[in-house]
Amino acid sequence: MSKNSETILIVDDEKEIADLLEVYLKNENYQVRKFYRPKEALECVEHEPISLAILDIMMPEMDGFVLCNKIRQKYLFPIIMLTAKGEDIDKIQGLTLGADDYITKPFNPLEVVARVKTQLRRYKQYNTNQAIQEAPEEYDSKGLYICPDSHKCTLNGETLSLTPFEFNILWYLCKNHGRVVSAEELFENIWGEKFFESNNNTVMAHIARLREKMNEPPRKPKYIKTVWGVGYTID
Repeated sequence: MSKNSETILIVDDEKEIADLLEVYLKNENYQVRKFYRPKEALECVEHEPISLAILDIMMPEMDGFVLCNKIRQKYLFPIIMLTAKGEDIDKIQGLTLGADDYITKPFNPLEVVARVKTQLRRYKQYNTNQAIQEAPEEYDSKGLYICPDSHKCTLNGETLSLTPFEFNILWYLCKNHGRVVSAEELFENIWGEKFFESNNNTVMAHIARLREKMNEPPRKPKYIKTVWGVGYTID
């Protein structure tokens, strides 16, 4: 069987865990780049094409949150975070920094492989969806411009660097401007899965990250507004 063209980056200072994930992913014919030190992993990202990254949170020298943030400054590939704590605050922080998923240790390696496949499938699907737009559509109001056909988004003339999920959330709100969109509707349309109450944190984290990138004042946002108990809207 030929090797998969997709390359998975694994970063975990616990050698046993990194080695275990490498074995399972290679069994699925993925190419793997494995590092026990975050700085070496960051150098790899800058010189090799990476399809998806699996980052441990608790690492010396540079924790997974910092590494995730550095990667997101330039790259849009999916990121899965590994956390030993299983605390919601860690999950929300990771999602806010641009992570796409999280897995709590201890975990079943087969679950990690399944999550990897899911994230890669979504990433390809969104890129394909953007490429086959039937006609150019855009939103241009109050200094905010977004166009899925060109995958361009600017605010007051400055380009916004958005992850695929952030871009799709913002576009969904913009194309439904003037209407309140519930967290459930957002999640099911953007993530393509059935909504559960716990998924609300995922939506909130991505909205928070979007507002931060747009320099929105938390209490009086100009663009993405919260209608408490109902959802989000862009006028």
